Order: sequence, then structure tokens, then C-alpha cells
Amino acid sequence: MIFYRGLMACVLVCMLHACTTKPDTSNVYFSSPQLYISTVKQLNNIVLENNFPPMIASRNYAYANIAAYEVMAAVDSVGFQSLYGQIKHFPRIPLPQQQVNTSLAALLAFCKVGSTVTFPEGSMDEYVSMLLHHADSLGMPIAQVKATQQYAGQVADTIIAWSKKDNYAKLRSAAKFTVLDEEGRWQPTPPMYAQAVEPHWRSIRTLVLDSASQCKPVPPPAFNVTNTSSVFYKEVKAVMEVGDSALPQHQEIAMFWDDNPFKMNVTGHVMYATKKFSPPGHWMNIVGIACKNNQANFAETIAAYAQSAIALFDAFISCWDEKYRSNYVRPETVINKYFNANWQPFIQTPPFPEYTSGHAVISAAVAQVLTSHFGNKPFTDSSQMEFGIGARSFTSFTQAAQEAGVSRFYGGIHYKNSCTVGTLQGEQVGKIVTQRLQLKMAK
Repeated sequence: MIFYRGLMACVLVCMLHACTTKPDTSNVYFSSPQLYISTVKQLNNIVLENNFPPMIASRNYAYANIAAYEVMAAVDSVGFQSLYGQIKHFPRIPLPQQQVNTSLAALLAFCKVGSTVTFPEGSMDEYVSMLLHHADSLGMPIAQVKATQQYAGQVADTIIAWSKKDNYAKLRSAAKFTVLDEEGRWQPTPPMYAQAVEPHWRSIRTLVLDSASQCKPVPPPAFNVTNTSSVFYKEVKAVMEVGDSALPQHQEIAMFWDDNPFKMNVTGHVMYATKKFSPPGHWMNIVGIACKNNQANFAETIAAYAQSAIALFDAFISCWDEKYRSNYVRPETVINKYFNANWQPFIQTPPFPEYTSGHAVISAAVAQVLTSHFGNKPFTDSSQMEFGIGARSFTSFTQAAQEAGVSRFYGGIHYKNSCTVGTLQGEQVGKIVTQRLQLKMAK
């Protein structure tokens, strides 16, 4: 009788447990590539809100996506391998010691690193809380949630410790750029006349490139505004002519790729700022579009983001190395001084030297990576619609990158030569990144 009662009690407990325990459907939710795309967009929004210059933004994207990639690569079955031994000074990443949800761990590691390497820690806390709430509501066992959080924290802490050795903190107190009062050298431009941004960025540790100068471009044309046959004179006149013609198709391209994270608008005595995604943020959006169009799975999506972000990071270092070596004058400065004091570019000139075009360099670098993942396929970029800018369609990633480069010429802030050479420079960076980083495991 006692045995019977005990057996019935056990059956009752099991029945109650079966009625109250939710089936675990969390893996389907967290392994959605769209969720990862949305998570990157969340970081993109925080970067926008904080007015980060583009090269600093690229640092957040690179380290955050690397953290997610390393979590994902720790699971042998996904077919991707660690970046250990492939990226400069990259540490060994610990393997999970307990059963974890790999997708959730990747998302959590991304959030912690993305919001810590530059921002005060905690800027993505609300988003993380939402992820953990879903883990609970979708039935993930509490023990697995805790193990997943712990492992994500381990990976994130390892990446953060490594990131702190890239010279970024040291450069926060580096000397300001000295403006040279010499013809052909960069001068601050209106309306803010701001100081030169990140003049020492070439000192940031590269990830894949051997050095900041590995893809050093040819020098720009010599300054000469008196000889009408000189290359420089013709370059200046070309910028003026494009600006004066004000063709709608050129202005549309210039506005689409403007990507000014902090545009200062001046109306009479009133000044106010408007924000858009910076160039790396724009390309992070394009990566998401490419992954969605090509139906990339969760692991493939992370890999595409990580390699693209690495290319962005190194491309900025390469470009900034040349910018502050050549210290080249902007078209606006030359035209106002020697040709037309009232001339203005169509888009606002950013506060750093002209040569080479940063947009051209980083766009070409990412286009190389995306082509290596998905081929040079047509796509439509609708990511600017939230700023009231219509979508544009491209025949390939390469064509989009070329248009991004020449857009700076149409906008009046770069000479065409800087866009052409910058595109070649970026292609070099992109090719090195795709050749050296072997993400797929050998079969």
C-alpha cells in the first residue's frame, strides 16, 4: 500500500511537471539570422546616437562581430574555425565547459563587446534583457541560460582584454593635429572649422594587414593653381564644374552615400545637427541585406559580418595612414581661396585631410569581402529610407562601392583622383583580408 501511494505521488508530480514545463523552442528563435542582423542594427543605432566618428565606429563593429564569430566557431559542427593564428596577437578563445545555447551566447558576447570597447558598459543592457526574457519565455532551461551567459561573458572578456592592447586608449590623450599654414595642406573647413579627427589612427593595431602602410597608394598630384595644364588645376576645376552643373542624378548619388554622422546645419544665426549612419554603419546594413538576399544561415551571417567588419577596420587604418601623411587640402579650401569665395560643396566637408577618400577605401574593401561570400550579385539598398532617402539598386557589390567612392566627387568634397585611387587602395585591403582569413574549415 505504501509503495502504491508513493508510486501515485511520483506519477502526480510528473504529470504536474509535464503540465507546467514549457517545451524548449528557443533554439529556433535564437538561431535566426534575422535576429543577428537586428542585433547588429541595435549597435548601429547606439553608434549613431553617440556621434562616433566612422573609424571609431568601425572598431565597435569589428570587435563585437569577432566575439560573436568566435562563440559560433567554438562549435565544430558549424564548419567555421577560430581566428586564432590568423589575426594579429589574437588570443585563444576558451571552449564551453557546459551545454550552452551557441546562438544566444554569440548574441550576448556581441552585445557585451560592442557596448564596452568604446561606450560605458551597459549601453545594450535593455536589449540583452529582452534576449534573456525570450530565453525564459521560450522554455530554455534555467541551467542552460546561466551556462550560456557565463560562456558569453568569458569570450567577451577575452576579446575586450585583447582590444585594450590596440593603442586606442593611449591615443585618447595623444597630441592634437598641428595645422600647417602652407599651400596644398589641409585647413579646417566650414561651418564648424573643427579640429582634424583622429590624426594618429594609423597607430591603431591592424587586424590582418602587416602594417598601416602595407597598401600605401601613390602620392597625390602636386599642388598647383597657376598652371592650367597641371593635374591639380584640372582636378580642382572638375570639382567646380560638377558642383556648378548640379545634375540631379549626381546629387542623388551624393546624398545617398553622404553618411554624415553629425552634419551641422546653419540657418541664419541658428545651428543644429542632424545624424545619419556613418559609412561603416551603412555598409553593416548592406551586409545584412546581402545575408538576407542570399538566405545565409546564422553561422554564415556572422561570418560575413565579422570578415566585413575586419575589412572596414583595417581599411580605415590604411586610409588614415595616407590622409595624415599627404595632409592634402580639400577642394572647398582651394576653390574658396583661389576661384570663388562663395562656392560651397553639395554635402558637408568632413574634418580631416582629403587624400585618399575614406568612403572609396572602405567601400571597396567590404565589397571584396561580400563578393567572396556571395558573388557579385545585384541587390537593392533600402537602409537609408529611415532618413527619408530612397532605395538604390546596384548590379553588384563592386558597382555599389565604385558609386560610393565617386559620390564624394559629386558631393564636392573630394577630387576625382582621390576617389579612383581610394577604390584601388580599398580593393587591395579587401583582397588581403579575404586571402588571409580562412574562415571555413578544410573538408
